[in-house]
Amino acid sequence: MNKLEDQRKIYEDMDIPEELEMKVRESIKRVNKKNSIRITQKVAVAVIAIFLFFAGMVNLNQNFAIAMSELPIVGAVVQVISYHFDTVENENVNANIEVPVITGLTDEGLASELNAKYYEESQELYDDFMADMEEIIEMGGHLGVDSGYVVKTDTDDLLSIGRYVVNTVGSSSTTFQYDTIDKEAGVLITLPSLFKDERYVERISEYLILTMKEEMRIEDNKVYWVREDDFYTFETINLNQSFYITSEGKLVISFDKYEVAPGYMGVLTFEIPTEVIEDLLVSARYIK
Repeated sequence: MNKLEDQRKIYEDMDIPEELEMKVRESIKRVNKKNSIRITQKVAVAVIAIFLFFAGMVNLNQNFAIAMSELPIVGAVVQVISYHFDTVENENVNANIEVPVITGLTDEGLASELNAKYYEESQELYDDFMADMEEIIEMGGHLGVDSGYVVKTDTDDLLSIGRYVVNTVGSSSTTFQYDTIDKEAGVLITLPSLFKDERYVERISEYLILTMKEEMRIEDNKVYWVREDDFYTFETINLNQSFYITSEGKLVISFDKYEVAPGYMGVLTFEIPTEVIEDLLVSARYIK
């Protein structure tokens, strides 16, 4: 109790500059208005800088971390925050690009690497859209891009982020990329790193093909490209197939739209029973 009282006094005595406090509050308001906000990239970078300052202080100063844990708004930010590129929207074209920013990881280098990758990919997406926009408008066509992210898993040990891109030019295509991070170790988990060797590719593929065929047998509206007379037949996953790990420790394999089925089936995910792959796992640390 005495320690808690000491920390309370430290918190109360902290002198946070008024200007910084004002900027943080303004930035939080901007970021939380996901659908209506329209800010420039320069403002977005400024917002990130302020949040990263807080994340850095939490990592470097124990007293600051204790104080910040008392603030529910800031406490939630030391995980995944977001910012937007300029929103473009009219009758023919629209662009909504939201980028995740990871803060508070044990390995700050990994966080920086991932954040740089997310920003660069989003910047390229935005630049491509802007380059094509005028031509599409002149032709009277339609062009759209919607990019964002979802946090699939957020436990004490794991963070799984799924980033999606929906491109619309006539029809639409959807891709999903997942990153799963060991928070404690500061490690980016890859699919091959979970297994002793590459036998998992065949094992998981066989399970998926059997599952797809069974689903088609039971439900008439489901179609997968697993029959020999299909124009394309799914035979095997990739070594680095898109995946994430659930909060219950289950492996989920993901396929993009059109990857293993017609477009109306959308993005597809399949949870792999642990008993199917248990003997191939390096350990039971992540998959249970």
